Amino acid sequence: MAEITFEIKETLGVLSESAKGWTKELNLVSWNGREAKYDIREWDPEHEKMSKGLTLTKDEVLKLRELLTGL
Repeated sequence: MAEITFEIKETLGVLSESAKGWTKELNLVSWNGREAKYDIREWDPEHEKMSKGLTLTKDEVLKLRELLTGL
């Protein structure tokens, strides 16, 4: 299995923190050298380990904002 590489280009905010110190964050992340996308997932304090997450394009983030505004 190929190694997955990532680079956090920008940290946009922390949504929550667990008792073990992991933080659920919204970041701009480049995966495997590709264009950075919006990414929501939990990270360990050193940002070396991560949970499964959700990656969104800018258009998807704008649509999500529109849906959340309607709540």
